[in-house]
Amino acid sequence: MNDYSGGDPTAAMAGMMGAMGLVWLAVVVFFIFLYWKIFSKAGFSGWLSLLLLVPLVNFIVIIWFAFADWPALKKAQT
Repeated sequence: MNDYSGGDPTAAMAGMMGAMGLVWLAVVVFFIFLYWKIFSKAGFSGWLSLLLLVPLVNFIVIIWFAFADWPALKKAQT
């Protein structure tokens, strides 16, 4: 007869948390890359995308970006 009762699930939970953390990090890096491309194509510095990592500042940057005059559009109109 087998007396295995399942043991402590802490190791399994730690592994799951580590895997979820890596997936979360990959998603964040991917979105920063996307916003870098968007800011660059609009004529702004791609470094602005790093401001999206700061809580509350990210909301302000997106609102500013939506209503700002894009240098790329000004250049295209001339």
